[in-house]
Amino acid sequence: MKNNRYHNSNKLIEDALDVIPLGSQTFSKSITAFPKGVSPLFIEKGLMSKVWDIDGNEYIDFINGLASVTLGYSNEEINNKVFEQLEKGVTFSLPNKIELEVARIIIDLVPSVEMVRFGKNGTDVTSAAIRLARAYTGRDHVLVCGYHGWQDWYIGSTTRGLGVPDVVKKLTHKFEYNNIQNLRELLDKYKGRVAAVIMEPMNVNWPVGSYLQEVESVTKQSGALFILDEIITGFRYAKGGAQELFGLTPDLTVFGKGIANGFPLSVLSGRREVMAMVEDIFFSGTFGGETVSLTAAKVVLDKVKNGDFIDRISTIGSKLIEGVNKLIVKYNMNQYMTINGHPSVSYLVISSTKKYTSLEIKTLFLQEVFLRGILVLGNHNISYSHTEKDIDQLLSAYNEVFQILEDSISNNNLHKLLTVEPLQSLFKVR
Repeated sequence: MKNNRYHNSNKLIEDALDVIPLGSQTFSKSITAFPKGVSPLFIEKGLMSKVWDIDGNEYIDFINGLASVTLGYSNEEINNKVFEQLEKGVTFSLPNKIELEVARIIIDLVPSVEMVRFGKNGTDVTSAAIRLARAYTGRDHVLVCGYHGWQDWYIGSTTRGLGVPDVVKKLTHKFEYNNIQNLRELLDKYKGRVAAVIMEPMNVNWPVGSYLQEVESVTKQSGALFILDEIITGFRYAKGGAQELFGLTPDLTVFGKGIANGFPLSVLSGRREVMAMVEDIFFSGTFGGETVSLTAAKVVLDKVKNGDFIDRISTIGSKLIEGVNKLIVKYNMNQYMTINGHPSVSYLVISSTKKYTSLEIKTLFLQEVFLRGILVLGNHNISYSHTEKDIDQLLSAYNEVFQILEDSISNNNLHKLLTVEPLQSLFKVR
């Protein structure tokens, strides 16, 4: 029955695997994240908070294009503006005025930003930020905390570093979140050689005390640039991003994901003195000024600046976190499950038990939530189109699935309920 539910997905993935590595352009959309056989592997269409897979199954989507969709699928206002721009053209032989318009909106929203340069994805701008920091400081080493894309300078510090030269790997060093002493030790170890400290201001865990302010302080004292990776947190945590929420003033900031509601756009930004060196380093691309994505971004940023976008996603997300916490307590799952993060992007964190790994538990979780019309990978990316009814349906599904998980763990029969092999580890960011 379960395989029949995903008949077209299961059939199409075999064809895709023949011509596309992993059958997808993105690891997090592939069979490394969605257990093959019990998952919807291809989406046909989306509208507002919902999507439909190629078998016609409907889902409330809490993945939202890996957090790239913030207003909702097929947003009418964005569609209308995009259609208007399509009639004028997409990519031109000279700049278009919309580049200036969107840059000015970002500068107005984020006090630390004085100049802006556009890219198409997060890796573009994180890599440009590191090159810029190295050029500005004349130093080579980089300290990282979080996920910063697939380029050599960062991915070489993870377990996915195959193909990255050792000489590059040796220039990047990870530090622990909420451990200021660890950062101090690295800055001391590589004293005078660190070009930048780049970090996600928040991910799963909230900063403890004045941790982020101390990171900024010790980084700037060392002569390194302080770079905030706000690819996810930007224009979600507050109008000016996480740096507004936590009172930070980075030298450089990168934005992306939901800035254009699913259209490809990212931003390298920062203070004028540093950004001026973009004229000397080479960060240039044909599609940086592509007008359709910038048109979509202009609509999104207007909602952030002048509408109730921030308040709405925070309210909806808070209801979700509160409800999930109650269910975790109800089924006595505190030993292996928590929900953390910010209301706009919260994370269901599953830990291993004595008998079962976290990935075994997660595979059963996904198998069961998909059956109940909820599309989620573990984190909940809230969009403006999510409603309280959507949250109620998620909590109703979780109520059933959490009971199944707890019963299977208590009775030691989780493997009997799994109809596929458990997921395997991709790589650990933190």
